[in-house]
Amino acid sequence: MREFSVPERVGAFGALAAVGAVVWPTVTASTGLGLPCPLRTMTGVPCPGCGLTTAAVALVRGQFDTALHANPLIFGLAALTVAAGPLVALRAAGVLDRPRPWSPRQRRRMGWIAGLLAVASWLFQLHRL
Repeated sequence: MREFSVPERVGAFGALAAVGAVVWPTVTASTGLGLPCPLRTMTGVPCPGCGLTTAAVALVRGQFDTALHANPLIFGLAALTVAAGPLVALRAAGVLDRPRPWSPRQRRRMGWIAGLLAVASWLFQLHRL
């Protein structure tokens, strides 16, 4: 079984999110169901991911300004999603080598970057709402 790199995994998540963003408006229109943020519902405080569903739906509809104002992180996820497709194809074709596991230092660095992005997103959401 082939190992997938972190960008490939995030890209796959982004592809699933894109499919969800296409399907979700139909589900909400026909059922009236929404997808509330549990943290915001219980405490009134938005989470770092608040607005991602709205941003994803806006992005697949080409409403870039709406997506940016809902949650700018969607653009990073979209970029990784677009880059992951060719990456997976090139690896499957044997053009690129299999991904190498990250060293503990690389994992720590990516953990810090992810944490800082989450904090930045949370500050954005707190300012926005």
